[in-house]
Amino acid sequence: MKLLTSKSLKRRLIAQLLLFQVGILFLFSVAFVAYLLQVGEGIVLSDPAFADAAANAIERKADGHLVLNETEELTKLRQHSTNFWFVARSEKGEIIQTGDVPPVYAVMAQHLDSITFADIRDTQAPFTYLAVIRRSSGPAGDFIVLGKGDVLSMTYAILLLSNLLMVPILVLLVIITVIAIPWIVSRAFSRLSTIAKEAEAIDIDRRGYRLPETGIPNEVVPLVNAINGALQRLDEGHERHQRFILDAAHELRTPVAILQTRVETIAEGPIRNRLLSDASRIAALAEQLLDLQRLDVMRERFTPVDLVDICRNVAADMAPLAIAQGYDLSLETRLEHLVIQGDAGALQRVVFNIVQNAIEHGGGKGTITIRIVQPANIEITDEGPGIPAGERERIFEPFHRLHAHEHGAGLGLNLVREIMQRHGGQVVASDNPRGGACFHLTFPL
Repeated sequence: MKLLTSKSLKRRLIAQLLLFQVGILFLFSVAFVAYLLQVGEGIVLSDPAFADAAANAIERKADGHLVLNETEELTKLRQHSTNFWFVARSEKGEIIQTGDVPPVYAVMAQHLDSITFADIRDTQAPFTYLAVIRRSSGPAGDFIVLGKGDVLSMTYAILLLSNLLMVPILVLLVIITVIAIPWIVSRAFSRLSTIAKEAEAIDIDRRGYRLPETGIPNEVVPLVNAINGALQRLDEGHERHQRFILDAAHELRTPVAILQTRVETIAEGPIRNRLLSDASRIAALAEQLLDLQRLDVMRERFTPVDLVDICRNVAADMAPLAIAQGYDLSLETRLEHLVIQGDAGALQRVVFNIVQNAIEHGGGKGTITIRIVQPANIEITDEGPGIPAGERERIFEPFHRLHAHEHGAGLGLNLVREIMQRHGGQVVASDNPRGGACFHLTFPL
């Protein structure tokens, strides 16, 4: 049932081509039979099998004379054949005959040494002059036999012979067709398979890419053009979207800086501290939006970067904040240097965001550990409540918060994943064996 409902264009083309060929062959066969029945009506011929029976019935006596024995074959021919007769001439010119031989053939019998094969047809009943000439051998030697045996329809004979000839041709044609058509169709679809593979490679990081339009069937060109047009419009929309976010982030920086300056002039108190905290969150959100926009040009400025130096700098910068929040911040590594190709500022943002995330969600106690191991891995662990298994992928989505009441914008971990992907690496969240969360960063060498 699945095969019948299959929407495979390749299968449908092959099936339709095969059915078309079978239909053409069937119609040709019907037309051929109808033509034979029309033109062959009333045309008959004599079955030449009697010639062998005649030669086998002729015997040479001891005195050298030829005699005709009434063999079983000969008796059957007399019973089934209307007006059965034949004339046989030996190599020595001896003639022996039986039945009512037409006078014209009795005269022809004297000259059978010059004729060895003939089919003489008669289109008018009772087919008196219908006869065949064949060479045949028997106990008495070789003979040229002229005579009339069973009457066969000419149409039947032609159909029989044509079928014997057509059957192997049809079988060969079917085999060739079954092999050739799928190969031809596969070649026609090969370029489409290439385009499909090219389309699978299109993603947000390959903006400006278009499907190739060369070497494809004309019938598919409009579809490829439509897809390329859609990609063009998506690229333009993405550029407009990116420009809007970039402009908005830039525009936010100035009023936020002014707001922070004015809030700092307010007298010390809970309201001032809350306003400064809110302004810092807005400033951090603007910076994160700018960081996301900078990712597009990040690969163009990759340089040798020391991961050990980056982790040392982040640990030194974040230690006061971590201690103030009740944590110990530890850097563990036996390496002096671990150099990879990348963007130093972006990678520092990766480590900074994960450590900041640990400070915010680690429960205010325990140790936050930055561990650097070979070949190029960084592990950042805390001893807090950890991350539920069902949330370990979603926390990297933009604007996703683990808890609805959290104050963050939900862009920090999304920025981490984007930066790692731009560097050809990956970030995975898991459980810390000692309790808490573990972020594992893997970089290519």
